[in-house]
Amino acid sequence: MKLKLLTPLILFALLLGSRAVAPAAEAGHVRAFLVLASNERGSSDARLAPYEPTLRRILRFESYKLAGEGSASLAGGKAGVKLGRGHSLELEAEKSDGKGVRLKVNWQDGGRSLMNTGLVLRPGVPAVLGGPANGKGGEVWAVILVAD
Repeated sequence: MKLKLLTPLILFALLLGSRAVAPAAEAGHVRAFLVLASNERGSSDARLAPYEPTLRRILRFESYKLAGEGSASLAGGKAGVKLGRGHSLELEAEKSDGKGVRLKVNWQDGGRSLMNTGLVLRPGVPAVLGGPANGKGGEVWAVILVAD
């Protein structure tokens, strides 16, 4: 008799537990681009054309060059992305409102943390992280994140 009462409770607890993991599983796929922003006049990298209006609005530089890129699936809740030139991202999906992916982002250069922040990525809407100077003529590193 007690077993009959416990079975629905156990099923309900399992259902609740699976919902707690679901946001990470629904997080999807993230693409990341390492960008070098400069005040040198000239054309920007054509591969960044879809993101150039957002880059210009946020960073306000003259030209942008793609320096590296990578992608990751957030199905497990955590992922790493190697961007090239020693830069990498550690991503952790958090519970979200279902309209986007809430991420903790740790941007590293050669193992040294450059930025540790949180953001919400909406599918197809790029987020831009402005980073440190490159040390060459006022160039600045930036990262573009896009959720698919």
